[in-house]
Amino acid sequence: MQQNISMIYMEKALVVLILTWAISLSPGVVNSQEPAESTYRPAIHGTVRAKYEYEPQIEKGRFEVRNARLSVEGRVVPIVRYKAEIDLSDEGAIKMLDAYVRLQPDNRFKFTIGQMRVPFTIDAHRSPHLQYFANRSFIAKQVGNVRDVGASVSCTFGHSVPVTLEGGVFNGSGLTNQKNFWTGDINFSLKAYTFVAHQFNVTLSCQKATMGDVNVMMYDAGTYWDDGRWHIEAEYLRKYYAHDSFRAVDAVDAFAAYRLPLKKWLSAISFLGRYDYMSDHSNGHEGDDGLLVTNDPARHRLTGGVTLSLGKGRLQADIRLNYEQYFYSKSAIPAISEQNKVVVEFVAHF
Repeated sequence: MQQNISMIYMEKALVVLILTWAISLSPGVVNSQEPAESTYRPAIHGTVRAKYEYEPQIEKGRFEVRNARLSVEGRVVPIVRYKAEIDLSDEGAIKMLDAYVRLQPDNRFKFTIGQMRVPFTIDAHRSPHLQYFANRSFIAKQVGNVRDVGASVSCTFGHSVPVTLEGGVFNGSGLTNQKNFWTGDINFSLKAYTFVAHQFNVTLSCQKATMGDVNVMMYDAGTYWDDGRWHIEAEYLRKYYAHDSFRAVDAVDAFAAYRLPLKKWLSAISFLGRYDYMSDHSNGHEGDDGLLVTNDPARHRLTGGVTLSLGKGRLQADIRLNYEQYFYSKSAIPAISEQNKVVVEFVAHF
C-alpha cells in the first residue's frame, strides 16, 4: 500500500514539473532576433535497412526489409519545433513512430508533447543508422524498447561536466490505442546522464510502463567511453512485474567497437564484438491458465562483426557483416529467428 501511495505522489510530481516547465518557456525569455527564412525549411530524413540472414542449424535463410523510415522535422517559429516519423516496413508493418511538438528556447531546455520514444536506456534510443550491429541488443529489442504518447521535459546544466535530466508522463496506450484510451494510471519515465571530458558517459534511468495485461517497473544503468575510434559500452536492466505476476527479468549488453578511418573507397572499417544476455521474459499477456506467458526464453549471445562504411555526414551507408551465436538451456524452445545466424545488412541514410 505504501509503495502504491509513493507511486501516485511521484506521478503527480512529474505532472506538476512538466506543467511548470511548459509555463516557464515563454517567448519573453527568447532572443527576439528572427532567424533566416531557410531556418524554417523542413528537413527530410530517411533510413532503409535491407538484410539477408542464414541459419546453418536449419539450413534456411531469408531476405528482409527491416526498416524503411521517413521523417520530417523543422520549426514554425524560433522556439516551436516539430517532428513526424513513419516506418513503412517495421518488420513488414507500417507504423507511426514519432509525432510531436517541441518547445525549445535553447539547447538546454526542451518540452515535448506527442508520440515519442520515452527517455529510458542507452541502446534503445539509437536510431537504426546509428546502431553498431545488424540486430539490436536484447535490452533494445525485447526488454526495454518503448514508445508512447505523453509529455516530457529535458533540462541540461553544467559546462565542464554537463548533466541532463529528463522526465515524462505517458498514457501507457502504446502507439495505436489512443482515441478511446482513458486512464487514471499514468506511466512515467526518468533519465539522467552526464559526459565527462566529452568521452565518458554515465546514464541512469527508470520507467513505469504497461506491458500487455500488467504494469512493469524497470531500472537501467549504463556507461560508455568513446574517443572517436574506440567505443566501449556496458548496460544492465532489471524489470519487475506488478504483484510478482512474473519473476523479475535481468538483461545485460556489453560490446566494444574499433573504427579505423580510411580515405579511398571506404570512409571507415569497424571491428565489433558483443555479449548480451536476458533471463526469461514475458510480454505481459496471460495464457489459458491465467499466468503470464514466457515469450522469450533465457539466452546468452555472442556477436562478432565487421562494418564497412561509405559516405560522410548526412549521407551515410554501411554494410554490416555479423555472426550471432546463441546459448540456451536444453529445455528452451527458441524462436526460429533467435538462433545462430549469419547476417549481411545494407544500410542507407540521408
